[in-house]
Amino acid sequence: MTLNTILLQAPQGGEGGGNYSFLIMMILLFAVMYFFMIRPQQKRQKELNKFRNSLENGTKVVTAGGIYGTVKEVNEDSVLVEVDNGVKLRIAKSMVMRDPSDMVQK
Repeated sequence: MTLNTILLQAPQGGEGGGNYSFLIMMILLFAVMYFFMIRPQQKRQKELNKFRNSLENGTKVVTAGGIYGTVKEVNEDSVLVEVDNGVKLRIAKSMVMRDPSDMVQK
């Protein structure tokens, strides 16, 4: 069978409501994706930005690279993190991911 034969055998006319059902399904699909994927990600991002903006001396943090430490100094776009006695690293504020107490497994 060729493509032309298949197209010619397709039913002609059909129901007129088919276009509306497709539109409704696409809207429902987008709504499900929004509420289960996009919205929770936006919420997590807002919480992370709030955490980064609230950093102060003595806050315990985990970096994107998995380094645990305590904030010793906060600048506009970086933080000084003490990872061991006397060992300090300057890290971009955007790489501070979370408070280690959030990682406690229940």
